[in-house]
Amino acid sequence: MTEAVGTTLAPWLSVRKSAQAVEFYKTAFAAVEVYHIEDPDGNVVARLSIDGAEFWLSDESPEHLNFSPETLGGGTSKMILTVADPDAACAQAIRAGAKEIYPVSEGHGWRLGRVADPYGHHWEIGRPLKRET
Repeated sequence: MTEAVGTTLAPWLSVRKSAQAVEFYKTAFAAVEVYHIEDPDGNVVARLSIDGAEFWLSDESPEHLNFSPETLGGGTSKMILTVADPDAACAQAIRAGAKEIYPVSEGHGWRLGRVADPYGHHWEIGRPLKRET
């Protein structure tokens, strides 16, 4: 009998220095490792969870057409992290080494800021604002 599996969708980030990236995400976003393998060269494949929101990461592998933003000179997507306190989450990420792209502010129905992690991925961190009824 096979275990029932629900449908999920999780981004996979290509980075340089994957072992260091895992430690950054643990510090910046309080991520926990759900899965981790490491090859003899120190390259890591990891599945991380931020309060149940999962993503994967590994070293870029040009031979498989997986490139990091550092190689591309920018990313092709960005992460959206919805949290209760975007001000605190952005501040924590910046203390861990992220670069502020724009400060947390209110607009378009959200309280939102953007940081770039040391590996070139952009993270919009925010929460929707309550609507007046």
